[in-house]
Amino acid sequence: MFLLGSMVVSAQEWQPTYTDAVEVSSEGNKPIILVFSGSDWCAPCIKLDRGIWQSKEFIDYSNENYVLYRADFPRKKSNRLPDAIAQQNAKLAERYNPKGYFPWVVVLDPKQEVLGTTGYRNITPSAYISLLNAFVK
Repeated sequence: MFLLGSMVVSAQEWQPTYTDAVEVSSEGNKPIILVFSGSDWCAPCIKLDRGIWQSKEFIDYSNENYVLYRADFPRKKSNRLPDAIAQQNAKLAERYNPKGYFPWVVVLDPKQEVLGTTGYRNITPSAYISLLNAFVK
């Protein structure tokens, strides 16, 4: 039981929908980290996921300081998203990623205003956290 509980505590919380992310962001007055990703085809997206998003340091920090939403654009049929989520992600791309960059990381305030953008960087999780925090302050 303890092991199961500790796994839950360290689990990263990506919001299931963008609407949920906005609601949690507003309630907690936390910035939204909106990530445009091609999870099954984009090599830099996969590197960003493994090197930053899945790192213990980022998970621990983000659970306290950010609201996370991944707007994923998978290509494989087996990874196809539900239509409502795919349509929501397409609308987000029109607004926040019109040039179609992947990965594209957009930092938003609780009112959904853009504070800053970045992409994949071959840096440590702590350096990436500092980069994201520089947009917030």
